[in-house]
Amino acid sequence: MLSDHPVLEFLNTTPMVEGKLRDLFRTDADVLNTLARLGWPTQFKGAALLSAARNLREELRQLIENRKTGDPLDLAQLNKFLAEARSHLELSQDKKGSLAVHRVWEHRTAQQALAPVAEAAADLLATGDFELIRRCESETCVLWFYDRTRSHHRRWCSMASCGNRHKVAAFRKRNSEA
Repeated sequence: MLSDHPVLEFLNTTPMVEGKLRDLFRTDADVLNTLARLGWPTQFKGAALLSAARNLREELRQLIENRKTGDPLDLAQLNKFLAEARSHLELSQDKKGSLAVHRVWEHRTAQQALAPVAEAAADLLATGDFELIRRCESETCVLWFYDRTRSHHRRWCSMASCGNRHKVAAFRKRNSEA
């Protein structure tokens, strides 16, 4: 996971590609594939998932940006998603007799399908260390990440892409000045 947090991965579904923002959510299937990749339930078969996911993503983007800068948070839209959530705990037992508790979600509406994302976002906003939640330092990148490195000096969404481009540009600049 590039960002080290599933909510930030969800948020990062609008990367900058060739100088333009590209929305990776083009269909309901794209949203479901992202939810599956991030470990959230994907049983939803209804309509309006794409629109709801885009709306939630933009709401989360604004909340995370405001939380990062210390601006006031308008929690009304996120709380609407949270109010739609319908879930319960279920106890299961494996073949060896070990017990496990897991959450079972209803998926009747698009908002319910996205409720796990909204809950994880609420938890991130309330308990996340926003000193360690950062936007990539590349001028051409809009991605966010949670810096879980030991030194907490991570600067790039990915060393393989943005970090490497920065290092190559700095190398070329140094060589042209020499």
